[in-house]
Amino acid sequence: MTELKAIKISKETYAELSAIAGELQVKLKRPVSIEEAMKHLIKRRNKGKKISDLAGSWNVTDKELKEIEPSISKAWEKWKP
Repeated sequence: MTELKAIKISKETYAELSAIAGELQVKLKRPVSIEEAMKHLIKRRNKGKKISDLAGSWNVTDKELKEIEPSISKAWEKWKP
């Protein structure tokens, strides 16, 4: 069993954690505890340390793709290993 620790936080901090837990609850479509919200924040802080963490993070639309595709193709033509 995990050892539990008590911490003191201000009402403002608790309110912010509750709001984050609420946002996660909407996103995950299930109940989310304050502890889970805190773990989520810790995980987010540690994320993004590698370029591969960004893979799949941009949800490009078809319109955006049509706009940027020519410049990407042009850039690849100039690139030489």
